[in-house]
Parts: sequence; structure tokens; C-alpha cells
Amino acid sequence: MSNPSAVTAQAPARTAAIWAALDPLVTSGPSLRVLDLGGGSGMFAVPLAQLGHQLTVVDPSADALATLHRRAAAAGAGEQVRGIQGDGDRMLTALPEGDLFDLVLCHFVLEVVDDPASTLTQIAGVLRSGGQLSIASANRAGAVLARAVGGHPVEARALLADRDPAPARSGPARRRFSPEELLSLLAATGLEPGEWRGVSVVADLLGASSGADQAALRTLELALAEASPYRDVAIGLHVLATRP
Repeated sequence: MSNPSAVTAQAPARTAAIWAALDPLVTSGPSLRVLDLGGGSGMFAVPLAQLGHQLTVVDPSADALATLHRRAAAAGAGEQVRGIQGDGDRMLTALPEGDLFDLVLCHFVLEVVDDPASTLTQIAGVLRSGGQLSIASANRAGAVLARAVGGHPVEARALLADRDPAPARSGPARRRFSPEELLSLLAATGLEPGEWRGVSVVADLLGASSGADQAALRTLELALAEASPYRDVAIGLHVLATRP
């Protein structure tokens, strides 16, 4: 992996691999029109706006969008961020008709929508030709490992068999994907997926009291993100896909 930009070098260790993948797209070249689905309070949107890009964030939470606007204004990027309230599978219907984007971020959203394939098809429809999708999702293998080391072997076995680890919960179960499943979903919607990488291979397994040096942990995450077998058990998966 090439040397990270200042943005990646300051990113939380758990998302450093995503920022490193975005580096070539967002740290040089012209301003991009970026759509952040489920972008909440602006963890990605505000730094991207500070780099000069135009951001549209769609999120179901009015409170999160209010926080987004406050953070963007405090960062001097308030005029470059637009927040739109939209819910679940219908998030993209909240966009003005005809809006097209150079880059779409869809980070940890596929787990909770009713129909991931439909969501990806809608995303492809708002990407310009040559535009790219940054997709991150929960990794089934990573979830199995996290439940096991957390002392929940029964739940780990359920996830290993792609079953709901807590069927008695009141809300719907979150999905987990294998790399093959995520890549197949992307290809089925007409997008061209690139190489996948692991997100938070070890960062989420360490407690806040671990005392790990964050810069060293970030460097380790970047090294592990594209290295098998370590990336195989990451908490998340990340792929950049292109609309032909």
C-alpha cells in the first residue's frame, strides 16, 4: 500500500483501510460530487468536504443530520454539505430527480436494508459513468471470531452457519456477508468490483483500556487490510466498485 495521505494518517484505526482506498480518489484532482448513504453525523462527509468535495448525506436520523451540519459549519465546510432525511430502502428516493454523483459511500448500510440487491441497483442508477461506489459491510468470519473471543460460543456457531445469533431480539437481524457474496452482489447489479480489503482486522478486538499506540495500530491495520489470512477475519469488508 502506498504512503497514506494526511487524512488517512489521522483517521481512526478501525476505518484507516477505507480512507486509504479513498485516498487516490479524493486527495487530488477536481472536486467530486459525493453521496454518503447513512452517513449520519459526518465521520466521512466532513473530512471530504474539507478536501473541497461537495457532499450530500442521506440519513434517517434528524438528530444525526443536525450534528452533521454543526460539525461541517465548525470545520468551515458548511456550504459544501447538504443533509437529506431518508429512511432505509427508500433513502435514494429522497434525492432530487436526476442527481448524479462521482462517488457514493455506502458504509455498513447493506446489513439493515430490506433488499441489498435493490439498494445497490438504485446506487448504480445515481452514479455517473465511470463513477465509483465505496461499499463496506460486516464480515461474517469477523463476526464469528468476535463473538467467540467475547465469550459467546453459541452465537459464534450460529453466525458460522449464517443463522441469527439472537433470534429472540425484537428488531430485525443484521446481515453479515462473505467476500464472495459481496462481490457477487456488486457484479449482479452491473458494477465492476475491485479487490476487497479487510476493515478493522484487530482494532475492534482491542478494548479502550488496551493502551495500544493508535498510530502504530493504524499502521498495522493498513498492513493487514490486504494481507491474507489476516483480512479474512476482519470485522468488515471494503470494496471499490466502478460503474462502467
